[in-house]
Amino acid sequence: MVLGSIRNGFAVPMKEENKLFLMRALIPLHKAKFINYYHQQFSYCIIQFFEKDYKLVDIVIRGLLKYWPVTNCGKGILFLSELEEVLDETQPTEFQQCMIPLFRQIGRCINSPNFQVTERVLFLWNNEHIADLIVENRDIILPILFEPLEKNIRGHWNTAINVLTRNVRKLFIEMDSDLFEECSNQFWGKRSHV
Repeated sequence: MVLGSIRNGFAVPMKEENKLFLMRALIPLHKAKFINYYHQQFSYCIIQFFEKDYKLVDIVIRGLLKYWPVTNCGKGILFLSELEEVLDETQPTEFQQCMIPLFRQIGRCINSPNFQVTERVLFLWNNEHIADLIVENRDIILPILFEPLEKNIRGHWNTAINVLTRNVRKLFIEMDSDLFEECSNQFWGKRSHV
């Protein structure tokens, strides 16, 4: 809470040295092995930065992606929780700047063999603000996520994950059935040539 209190005292507009502190000192703390000991306070502090300057969202999301855990599922769930908090405060313009690498990572999480990671990432669609951002950018996001969603439906070992994946897939169909059909044709066309 000490970092959050200090962060609350920063003036607006934010000084360049404070932005550098975020980029060079705070964001690299994501790579710490035992982030779970301080993650809640740490996440609060990070969110305070872009509440003062919403343009920092891109830096925060790209920082999360840079340090995203590959084998530590517990840490991955923490990152997904932080990501949801960040996205909940994200404006459409800032979202568009980082959505392609972000949804590539989300696609990898959808196909995680750890059902808790997959479940957590699929719950992002329950957040109304995030769902609205996805709807507005579905023409870019659906082509990225179509294959991971189809792989889950056809082969994930956990039945609850299959149900959640089918729900997300249904949301995409309801958003834009023509786009869904186009993605489906491309996906199955590629698979028939393999």
